[in-house]
Amino acid sequence: MESFIEEMDAHELENAIELLCCSKAEELQLVGYQYVTSKDVWNCVSRKYEKQGIPPLHQLVNDILSLKATSFMNFMTISAYRGSSF
Repeated sequence: MESFIEEMDAHELENAIELLCCSKAEELQLVGYQYVTSKDVWNCVSRKYEKQGIPPLHQLVNDILSLKATSFMNFMTISAYRGSSF
């Protein structure tokens, strides 16, 4: 998988991650989070990397794939509590 990812240009990689986030958003919608968007998924997964810089790509992909509704709900609750400064 990594060799395939290495062959992708930046635009193709961005599109692939967007599709992955859309897929995870659809999955979360099926379990009751009706208004989840791919941007919500991306924000949830990428928040923990803000201070560390960009994570290894395979870790980012694994985090998107393994995101559970409980993790997403915890993120949304904290974000709502802290507001846009989070």
